[in-house]
Amino acid sequence: MEAKNHISREEFLKRASLGVCALSLGLPASAKQNKQNPDIPDVNRWRLSWQPERPCRLSAATHRLAQRGLSGEFGRSLANAGWSCPELQDASLSASQKYALAAMSVAQNAPLRILPGELIVGSATLLESANHVTPLLNIGSTSHTTIGFEKVLKTGYSGLRAEINERLGRGNLDEHGTDLLQAMLKTLEAAAVWQSRNIQLLEKQMENAPAEEQASCQRLIDTLKRVPENAPGSFREAVQSLWSMYAFQRLMGNWSGIGRMDQMLYPYLKKDLKENRITPDEARELMAHFWIKGTEWIGVPNPTGDAQFYQNVILGGTDRNGNEVTNEVTYLVLDVIEELHISDYPVAVRLGRHTPEKLFRRIAEVQRFGGGIVSVYNEDVVIDGLVKFGYPKEEAREFTNDGCWEAIIPGKTAFIYWPFDMMQSFFRALSLDKEQETPLEYDGFESLYRAFVSELDKEIANMQHVLDTRYSDPDNTTPLISMFVEGCIEKGKGYNERGPKYSVNGIHAGGVTDVANSLLVLKKMVFEEQYIGLNDFVKILRNNWDMNEGMRRLVQSRFTFYGNDDRESDAMMCKVYDDYTALMAKVKERNGVLRPCGISTFGRETDWRMIRKANPAGGKTGDILATNCSPSPGTDKKGPTAVLNSYCKMDFTKCCNGATVELKILPESVKGENGIQALVALAKVFREKKGFYMHIDVVDSATLIDAQMHPEKYPNLPVRVAGWSARFTTLCREWQDMIIQRTQQVV
Repeated sequence: MEAKNHISREEFLKRASLGVCALSLGLPASAKQNKQNPDIPDVNRWRLSWQPERPCRLSAATHRLAQRGLSGEFGRSLANAGWSCPELQDASLSASQKYALAAMSVAQNAPLRILPGELIVGSATLLESANHVTPLLNIGSTSHTTIGFEKVLKTGYSGLRAEINERLGRGNLDEHGTDLLQAMLKTLEAAAVWQSRNIQLLEKQMENAPAEEQASCQRLIDTLKRVPENAPGSFREAVQSLWSMYAFQRLMGNWSGIGRMDQMLYPYLKKDLKENRITPDEARELMAHFWIKGTEWIGVPNPTGDAQFYQNVILGGTDRNGNEVTNEVTYLVLDVIEELHISDYPVAVRLGRHTPEKLFRRIAEVQRFGGGIVSVYNEDVVIDGLVKFGYPKEEAREFTNDGCWEAIIPGKTAFIYWPFDMMQSFFRALSLDKEQETPLEYDGFESLYRAFVSELDKEIANMQHVLDTRYSDPDNTTPLISMFVEGCIEKGKGYNERGPKYSVNGIHAGGVTDVANSLLVLKKMVFEEQYIGLNDFVKILRNNWDMNEGMRRLVQSRFTFYGNDDRESDAMMCKVYDDYTALMAKVKERNGVLRPCGISTFGRETDWRMIRKANPAGGKTGDILATNCSPSPGTDKKGPTAVLNSYCKMDFTKCCNGATVELKILPESVKGENGIQALVALAKVFREKKGFYMHIDVVDSATLIDAQMHPEKYPNLPVRVAGWSARFTTLCREWQDMIIQRTQQVV
């Protein structure tokens, strides 16, 4: 396995103009007839020339509905709440009561949308919702979490209502807690009103509908009259119940992940299949319609691209008792992704020692279509890290993510993270933060390194001090989110005031790779080989390598950096990693807030690039450097296996909030059976060598450059950005360049 030679945008355009580019640009195949099913609209099945032919299991009607969603039709129809709610001006109302009042007003007035042929109904139709704002209150809503859908699915809203009433009945709550729980009950009433309006709309649509459509409407009405108020009695009811709960959260602006969908839904499918009440094909259609509902916000402007609404789904892995979860629902979801190529639900599959061989293969078969929609965790490492941090093993086994990849306990966690750029600590150690040159007098590399660690320690201590005041906002109780998170009802405290069982604020370092590479260069060139003095080198960095291009190229060509399975460079990366995680381990919890550490950039490398100084590894101010825990672009020259070997030398149980590696794979190299087996092999290397989280995106740089130049030709070209996928043409230019710049690997 080796890396494909990295070429510049200018070089690509030059080759393309000469007609010698060997890679197809992959134009949409919209003019081609679908050989498997000519009734399926071709516009929904466009594919790039390097993509395999997609299987066709779903109905033509489902494909047509998917195309409407993917086209952005529904997202473009969103509008802000166009009505007033004068009652919200009452200054005597508490924040909780205002929230409940806003929820009722939204339930009564928000536009409804139910389309002919939908198998799942209910839509979050307000623009505020898609903009991460609580409608009518115009305050920020909640994201970076996965709330307790699984618990409420089992009991229905009636069970949740009973739990709230039981806690009120026991008393021993202060006035604030009583008020919050009463607001929860009113918010549940609002959810019921919204459900009732959807039923009424279906009844109206039945009046003049054809007989077949009337039967479909009646089936939906019967389902909505039972769920989510009550526990589901069938797979169809379970899927609708999960969506109804999720959609009302979205309508109120909340962006929760969904969580372990296959674990939640399988008991209902298993029972229905056993009793011959549903076929696998019918179940797949239902899952496809759930996926289509996730496209309803496509087209809403978002600086980080379409699809970043934290709608994360987790598949596979073990349950709280250590039993493998993978089941028929797991494979139905992968079927739907493979066929419809909808990227709005980023899917992470948990791989572990019990993962079936069939699942490895299905992941690879879906990944080869590109889009980075399916990523993977090494669940054994994640679970061990959570247990080492202090979580009970049974809870650790239930982990999901927060909307990106940070591991949390679903339905029990309030989560947020605090990012920082580790390179700034490194620059301070070199006095590059000061305008005037300051002579450095380090007597050796270890002296310089200790100064860097000291600066890093001070940075972390400052952040810990700031975090002491987080999760203490009694004016932002968010009753709708709070009632879905364990601890809030019992304590009478909201999600944002340390009501949940776990309040977590992870500190995340970016720039770790580039710090390690820079330290390696200083260690070798300044202190060991004495090629140049430290102060002279720092002066070159102050001048952004100006007039020293030859030396910069010497550094870039001579050094083997992190990502190439090189002993020396990887040892430096591990040294930086170990010291960072050790500093973070000094404070695991304080003031009721857990403080795990993570490594991430989440695209911030584009924001940081202009405030970063030039670095010893050859980077200049303005360069886009390493993402997350991946190698710096273009430095990983020995293929994806070497990248994984370097990455997996770190002990990720020390970093339970996560560190991810991205791989961009040349599509030509994963064609056919050999390509599938190559992707399977990568996944197994990742598992066996104890990685944490891995994105694989199969896409060629030529296609991305053409899409940047001609976005109209690529209406649904998803790419993996960080913890999510986005349609490439909806990203800003800097983020597009970041993805194009990633090294293209050949397996």
